[in-house]
Amino acid sequence: MKLNGATALVTGTNRGLGHHFAVQLLQRGAKVYATARRPELVDIPGAEVVRLDITDQSSVDAAAVLAGDVDVLINNAAFTAGGNLVTGDLDAIRMVMDSNYYGALAMIRAFAPVLARNGGGAILNVLSAAAWTTVDGNTAYSAAKSAEWGLTNGVRVELAGQGTLVAAFVPGLIGTQTLIDYAENAGIVFPEGSVGDPAELAGFALDGLEAGEIEILDRLGAEAKATLSGPPRAFDLEPAEAPRSTAS
Repeated sequence: MKLNGATALVTGTNRGLGHHFAVQLLQRGAKVYATARRPELVDIPGAEVVRLDITDQSSVDAAAVLAGDVDVLINNAAFTAGGNLVTGDLDAIRMVMDSNYYGALAMIRAFAPVLARNGGGAILNVLSAAAWTTVDGNTAYSAAKSAEWGLTNGVRVELAGQGTLVAAFVPGLIGTQTLIDYAENAGIVFPEGSVGDPAELAGFALDGLEAGEIEILDRLGAEAKATLSGPPRAFDLEPAEAPRSTAS
């Protein structure tokens, strides 16, 4: 999928990975719709900023009408704080599933006809290695990402006939402010080299998309997928026993 000259829509661009996706797409010569629930927080010169709530069908439909020239859809926006499935708040669990699964599905259903009219194009869903190695403390997020993996594989088959590339980006830990704050509050120190830089990961994912890959995995993502051939495993996030420097 050639990104120079493409028209991309990225969800959740007000910070973190989504921000870097939008910036780097512009650098690669793409037109970019940078979307967020709070567009006033988006600061990306050169992008067309659009209000979008992926959990609101009317908002999704309006975006599909507005951005009728899109040929690349990047589903990045997601609610992450679902907590544990058995003991967590049920409303939070529903929110994390609503954004990661139903929100991504709503975007795909709305934009699939747009992509078809524009030659097929590509969809990139941002998943997580947590889909393959659950995380105690946020098993709801892991379950939602597992569901989104299944969604990605399903729509890839369904949209093959219209020439749409459907790819999954499956990173491990992304060094966003959300993750940093969580680690500090929980007293967690991640192993050296285990936390990826958001800008580097965005570039890595876009390289994979341009190369036509259907699963784009960083090192931790690849290690997590390899565990599927054996007994299920959880990603171990143990509190630090003594202060150490954190990876960034």
